Amino acid sequence: MDLINQKIEAALSGQQTAFNYLLNAYWNDVYRFQKSRINNQNDAEDITIQTFAKAFDNLHKYNPQYDFKNWLLMMSKQVYIDYQRKKKHNFISIKEDNDLFLLPDKELTAEDQMIMDQKLMQLKQAVSRLKPHYKEVIELRFFQDLSYKEIAERIGEPLNNVKVKLMRARKLLADILQNGK
Repeated sequence: MDLINQKIEAALSGQQTAFNYLLNAYWNDVYRFQKSRINNQNDAEDITIQTFAKAFDNLHKYNPQYDFKNWLLMMSKQVYIDYQRKKKHNFISIKEDNDLFLLPDKELTAEDQMIMDQKLMQLKQAVSRLKPHYKEVIELRFFQDLSYKEIAERIGEPLNNVKVKLMRARKLLADILQNGK
């Protein structure tokens, strides 16, 4: 069994270092793939993080007879298509796969603004329930619109730690929003 498949098996058994290895090994490939499609560094980074989150959630479906990088890039292509659909409807997503918390990228009527304010308040309440280190990266990324590099500099951690922390924070936030956990 080659090293990548060993790391995938280790990740499936819950070894965090294996997830980190896969993220570090393939981050640049997925990011370049997205950057070639999107001329916006922040959006390319967000789609890359979403790709890894989706891939790690579906790792049990990966067939080792196929190339992992290709599987990951196909998943990234799907995440990009979802991104384009949301963009077509003039929405920017704070959290993927949850229409309740899409923020419109256009002018709103007074009624729509009131509804959006209520949803934003719900989102902020959910964020406040996160542990401080997860709350911080969510706020820096989505409310202050900092890049991953800027977040790493601000909190004094390596860039890869920020990527992993943000991925975990998004998953925890999704659980809170969907299940009230």
